[in-house]
Amino acid sequence: MAAPTGRLEVRVTPGASRDAVAIADGVVQLRVTAPPADGAANAAVLRLLAAALGRPPRDLTLLRGATARIKLIGIAGFG
Repeated sequence: MAAPTGRLEVRVTPGASRDAVAIADGVVQLRVTAPPADGAANAAVLRLLAAALGRPPRDLTLLRGATARIKLIGIAGFG
């Protein structure tokens, strides 16, 4: 995988009723159905964001916030 060249901060809500991407007050908000256990929500966040950006999931990396609602995502070849 190439080194991340773009970064995006997102706010995550795990255990939601459906997956969704929204922007409110300038903040990217991701809702994922996966529970916040065993990294399931983090993996779901990367898949959902990759699909929304039209990029393969391998281009995204969780840089910060593995156990927090606010996460920093690195995006290879973006930015």
